[in-house]
Amino acid sequence: MLKVSDLMTKELFTLQRNDSLKAARSIMDLKRIRHIPIVSGDETFEGLLTHRDLLSATISKLADIDSSTQGEIDAGIPVGEIMNSDVRTTTPSTPLKECAYLLLNHKYGCLPVIEDGSKLVGIITEADFLKLTISLMEALEQSE
Repeated sequence: MLKVSDLMTKELFTLQRNDSLKAARSIMDLKRIRHIPIVSGDETFEGLLTHRDLLSATISKLADIDSSTQGEIDAGIPVGEIMNSDVRTTTPSTPLKECAYLLLNHKYGCLPVIEDGSKLVGIITEADFLKLTISLMEALEQSE
């Protein structure tokens, strides 16, 4: 049986609660990701910052704010101010099918993967399941 540890991403981009929204926006843009786990210095999971959180903290384009002004504003806001700390998590040993149901039924974009109660060891996202689906479809096509 496949487990979360078989599919999760282990190479993570994380921030700490005092890091700025500007840093978060840069990481999301450069790495093309939509979720950043927030951790303490010892990799204890504290919360999650999503692309949607960043959008809600962005001043509307209708306010006629240019990107450099938005960057200055973002530089002064710590991610701890807008991160979600009430986040559903999973463990490396959770069956993959159970994790898929959680993502689908609750409309989560990701689940942080936690070990020993609070240590962040990975993240599993909708994109991970799409990659798995593509691999399975390719394997089926080759067996025809």
